[in-house]
Amino acid sequence: MTFQRIRFFFGLVKAGKLRCRSQFAATFLPNYRCLYKTAWLSACTAQPTERNVILMGPPGAGKTTVGRLLGKRLHMPVIDIDDHVLENAWLMPVAKKLSQVGGDRFLEEEGEAVCNFHASGSVISLTGSNPLHTAAMQHLKKNGLVVYLDVDTDDIIQRLARMKVNRIVGQEAGTPMEDILMYRKQFYERWFDTKVLCGVEDDAEEVTEKVVASLRRYQDSDSETFVSTRSSVSGLGDKSEDEPKFFSDVVVEGLAPDGGLYVPKGGFPKLSPKQWQRLAKMPYCDRACAILEQCIHPTDVSPLDLRRMVQRAYGANFSSEAIAPVRHLERNQYVLELFHGPTASFKDLALQLMPQLFAHCLPQMCNYLVLVATSGDTGSAVLSGFGGLDEAARSRVGVLVFFPEHGVSQIQKLQMTSIGKGNNARAVSVLSDFDFCQRSIKTMFGDAAMTGHLAVEYAAVLSTANSINWARLLPQVVYHASAYLDLLRDGVLGQFGDPVDVCIPTGNFGNAMSALYAKDMGVPIRRVICASNLNCVVADFVRTGRYDLRGRTLMTSHSPAIDILKSSNLERFLHRASGGDGDLVRHLFTSLEEQQHFQVSPELLQKVNQDVQAAWCSEEDCLATIREVQSRTGYIMDTHTAVAKSVADRLQEEDSSTVPLVICSTAHYGKFAPAVLTALGEHGESVPADPQEQLQRFSSTGAVPEMHGALFQCLKESRSQPHRVCQADFHVLTEEVEATIQGSFLNVQ
Repeated sequence: MTFQRIRFFFGLVKAGKLRCRSQFAATFLPNYRCLYKTAWLSACTAQPTERNVILMGPPGAGKTTVGRLLGKRLHMPVIDIDDHVLENAWLMPVAKKLSQVGGDRFLEEEGEAVCNFHASGSVISLTGSNPLHTAAMQHLKKNGLVVYLDVDTDDIIQRLARMKVNRIVGQEAGTPMEDILMYRKQFYERWFDTKVLCGVEDDAEEVTEKVVASLRRYQDSDSETFVSTRSSVSGLGDKSEDEPKFFSDVVVEGLAPDGGLYVPKGGFPKLSPKQWQRLAKMPYCDRACAILEQCIHPTDVSPLDLRRMVQRAYGANFSSEAIAPVRHLERNQYVLELFHGPTASFKDLALQLMPQLFAHCLPQMCNYLVLVATSGDTGSAVLSGFGGLDEAARSRVGVLVFFPEHGVSQIQKLQMTSIGKGNNARAVSVLSDFDFCQRSIKTMFGDAAMTGHLAVEYAAVLSTANSINWARLLPQVVYHASAYLDLLRDGVLGQFGDPVDVCIPTGNFGNAMSALYAKDMGVPIRRVICASNLNCVVADFVRTGRYDLRGRTLMTSHSPAIDILKSSNLERFLHRASGGDGDLVRHLFTSLEEQQHFQVSPELLQKVNQDVQAAWCSEEDCLATIREVQSRTGYIMDTHTAVAKSVADRLQEEDSSTVPLVICSTAHYGKFAPAVLTALGEHGESVPADPQEQLQRFSSTGAVPEMHGALFQCLKESRSQPHRVCQADFHVLTEEVEATIQGSFLNVQ
């Protein structure tokens, strides 16, 4: 689509002929995706009788056995490269050829033989070394779909031992088998089209079933679509908004045209216990890739691109090699430390990856302004994440963060204003609370006149990086799964299937929702405990089924990140609990918007309570918990973690169960230094006013966990930055949006 056609389309929007959010998203973005998908899948749409299915994996992966079973299932001939190609070409056994020419020459002659081989409509089992030859794999992929049998290394070594194979191609004398298998993994990751994550000790029949399922998924990309939480169950809704939405669409759009949130239409994929046991042996990045590959179709993000993004997201920018380590606290309680990222909060686990996904899915013709409302941590994490994009992506993406001027900590404000000070990355405070900021952004998305004006004048489209955006929520599923796998790996859990509880400081419900999605994928989470502070609207709802904002005033607290009254992701939760009843969800949240309250039925409340418990703690309880935990264990927690710990302790007193309890530590204590220092016994007047001096107080005490290096360095290098402060006026905020777009994209013609 040419830019002239885009301007014509936007002209219709401005003239009122089309509604920007609904028809731009339903017409323009899917059409773009359709062109991309057609090009990407052009080699994959041939009939099964024409296209080869190529099985790839290390020696001992079972390619030959699985190939025979798969050939029977698909009614396709089976070709084994060793038996039917190499031995016919060389007129001798493969082992003899290897002994004659040596490893390097063998790889060349093997590759040449494969390049001279032609077949169609067959199941082809490769050798373990074929992927090391670039020309051979390029030749095979011209008419083949490569399926990677990703088998557990311990299983491979045991199989090779039973086959009396103690050395493979390319393995030097004295090199352990584990090392050569790890070396080869990079080549397998390079060539596959679809991967089969084999479980621990999967047999050939189980792997074959997984291959069939993987092929079916790969060839049916249109099956993985998304719907709004407010979409009509009856199917009688506005057909202009009923176009299928794919991952790449919802990442870019953020909010659904009807004001709802996007969720997968078919729910979450479920991993088998054997697959989870396999992931328990992996580091965080590999777990993330394996889980996210199940949730993102390769049409939208190829597995190779996804792996690159994950490795970039979770690397040297995290202060812990484990990324999200689990630490034993006391009794049956464990702390999931989610604060080791560059801005020292759990938001980094999503927002170091989400901007990369966003940039990858962007259509090439438009500019995007990412609007964010934050109660503190999200702002700096968004600015850091989008600031890490390459120059080309940054030139097309602007970021504007709105935060309450008096509703964040001093350190949070310093982080946001020091990071967000460029033309296309700004942090602006508002003389109101988080709910006003969030409500204003949602209103902007639904304002056709405003979005049409921005589109016509600047070819700019609005999106969001709050947890209402699916790509923001999805990466959080990984760390809940990873925490369970760590407990399984370390022997805290006797076997996969033993349950755990999770306690989460809860404001916008995104963190809690991601834990429930991890449960949907098969992680044995017994219950999710939502811990609130004195702004306890979520806790009251879980207890009574009534969500009531009438007469409530948002109160500032020691845990500002959960100072929220309108919990956006509760909408996804009720959609899940109601079995996907979009009509009901639309009715409930329309009532909330118009009448400031809603009440669910006793039956729905019962379903809510099957998965979720909730309670709240006072400000005094929060500080007392910090003090008591440090006294008993030496561990210092931030105010939000203390809210979760206080609630967890109270609920555990009512439950004699010894089920392990994972407390999500959502921020480093240094971000809320004045409150934490006060909790630890310093009087208000003795707490330093300077944030850098506050952190130095902790450093001098040998605190556990240790001081966050990136946080300390940020404050050391920054000074109080002047920033724009706005009145709580919707029109003033829209002016800030246009000013940011002008600063970011004014040079775009």
